Amino acid sequence: MAGSIHNKKKSMQTDLFEGEMSGSHGRPLPEYAVMYCDGASSGNPGDSGIGIVIDLASKKPRAKGLTDTYRISEYIGVATNNVAEYSALLKGLKKARSLGVKKIKIFLDSELVVRQITGQYKVKNKNLLSLWLQATNALHEFDDYKVSHVPREMNSEADSLAREAVKKKKAYKGRS
Repeated sequence: MAGSIHNKKKSMQTDLFEGEMSGSHGRPLPEYAVMYCDGASSGNPGDSGIGIVIDLASKKPRAKGLTDTYRISEYIGVATNNVAEYSALLKGLKKARSLGVKKIKIFLDSELVVRQITGQYKVKNKNLLSLWLQATNALHEFDDYKVSHVPREMNSEADSLAREAVKKKKAYKGRS
């Protein structure tokens, strides 16, 4: 599946959050967002990338320049797979906030990250502790959020975007 990007719109769960939201100056904001994110590392540690898909839902017409889906594929340098997973989550949360999202449902295929974020696991790795703190602080900036684990096949688009970011770096390194 690496390298393929699906442009199919995922079915939205419109009953996740209720209520209307509006931005300053009457700009319509999304009711909520559904975010899929993933990190990839070629080696552990190794060249790493992140992939994020954010689907916005709104009952109001879109403001000029505001689309339904945002995709991010970015090389992040040399990192472990867990650091890449947290980096994808953090980048996605930052993007969602910049879009005016107040309520978000997040899907990751990293069971470790999900269980750490939801408090089921303690963060024992000192390298992940600062990322965990950043992520939990960022989540608390939302009015409502839910973080859920999904099997890798349910996160295929974000996975492809993350792997694509790693491949772009490898291709670049091969030219030098």
